[in-house]
Amino acid sequence: MTYHAQLAAGAAEAARITSGVTAAQLGAPTPCPDYDTRTLANHLVAYTGIGMELRARREPHPEDLATRDFTADPGWAAAYAAQLERSVDAWADPAAWEGEISGMPAPAMGGMLLLELVLHGWDLARATGQEYRLDGPTAAATLGLVREQAEMYRQYKGFGEPVEVPAGAPDLDLALALSGRDPHWAP
Repeated sequence: MTYHAQLAAGAAEAARITSGVTAAQLGAPTPCPDYDTRTLANHLVAYTGIGMELRARREPHPEDLATRDFTADPGWAAAYAAQLERSVDAWADPAAWEGEISGMPAPAMGGMLLLELVLHGWDLARATGQEYRLDGPTAAATLGLVREQAEMYRQYKGFGEPVEVPAGAPDLDLALALSGRDPHWAP
């Protein structure tokens, strides 16, 4: 399965959320216990901006990608939005979904990138007091991926233990809870 439409939706929401992050919020806590808002924003930019395009093109990541402080540039959010457009365009090529990327089937890599966009996009929205909005098909795809991958992600400390949510919770809340996030987290 390819997730191009869902990557585009997640990218649009990530761009909207980052455009609402202020410099004063960069030291604030996030739902990710090991990340403050600056660290989370930099992770999002590195892996879903630049990294997402490089993955589609099968190009290596720059050595300093994980350590750059993108937020030090006052125009970082606009640069990230432009990079997201290039990244989504790179995944529009049907060849991006064929073969393997870093030893993983290309559709699995696309799914992993969707999880990064949605889950960390939501984390950043919560940390900065913004509403996170996601369409139904993208929320459903995210939930399906979280269900498929949750145990593996927990083994590698990418997800926490599941959180209880009420019966009938929306797909996004279920995906968040299964990934170890409290859908009602507040700073």
